[in-house]
Amino acid sequence: MTVEKLKVGIVIGSVRQGRNAEAVAKWMYDFATKRNDAEYELVDLANYKLPLLGAELAASEQDAANAAIKAWSEKMASFDAYVFVIPEYNHAIGGALKNATDYLKPEVANKAAGFVGYGSLGGTRAHENMRLILGELSVADVRTAVTFSLMTDFENMSVFKPADYHAGNANAMLNELLAWGGALKTIR
Repeated sequence: MTVEKLKVGIVIGSVRQGRNAEAVAKWMYDFATKRNDAEYELVDLANYKLPLLGAELAASEQDAANAAIKAWSEKMASFDAYVFVIPEYNHAIGGALKNATDYLKPEVANKAAGFVGYGSLGGTRAHENMRLILGELSVADVRTAVTFSLMTDFENMSVFKPADYHAGNANAMLNELLAWGGALKTIR
């Protein structure tokens, strides 16, 4: 019997100009794909021009907004599990990621999520914020997270140079994510 590999979206949860999130997400993607235990895909939130949920749009903007919402929804629905790459802004996730999650519910329900964060304290407060949001969306999050410090894992707080020890947490997080993702797939 052939077991189909889980599909895991590695979501770049920042759209900010000059963000470090792309380098962090690429590191996570490269690390994960070397394991050869799932199908991993980078998903850049910046590629989805989602309108602010509930904001009034001009008629000329409505078609583009609907297309962006549909594309985001379909992309997120295509995965069995997620790794959210989350920078910490003001002790929480950024507004663009919160807005993007507000468009989801059935697409992500009964799936699993892990976290990779960065910030002055490794993004841990953003992880805790995201756990609350995902709980409301019926997403099970795993305990182990990967936490990069702006002070020690970034040269001049901008060039990503992670310490080797992060590999241990990355492996543990992915192991938990795939276990939960596989278990939850059985109930969808």
